Amino acid sequence: MPATLEHHESHSLIRLEGECTITSAAVLKKLLLEGLVPGGNLRVDLERADKIDITVMQLLWAARRDADRTGAKISIRASDATDRAARDAGFVFPEEPLQG
Repeated sequence: MPATLEHHESHSLIRLEGECTITSAAVLKKLLLEGLVPGGNLRVDLERADKIDITVMQLLWAARRDADRTGAKISIRASDATDRAARDAGFVFPEEPLQG
């Protein structure tokens, strides 16, 4: 899973590509912890993710819960396939716009 974290003036952006599975969970957790700051704005781009598994979905759900607790904002852009996989597993990505 190629993953990057970019810091911009108004937000941080995590981009994930390829297969995002349990084997990449530690990397994603590290990026989420770095990108999710109290009162900040984190955007997660899954448009190029071919596959995500339940572990990745759980990490994103936990990040969303932490964001709510700390006053941060998190938005997720998912490909149709990734969104379908999440919905099939009982997760719903927020329908917030992702720009930048």
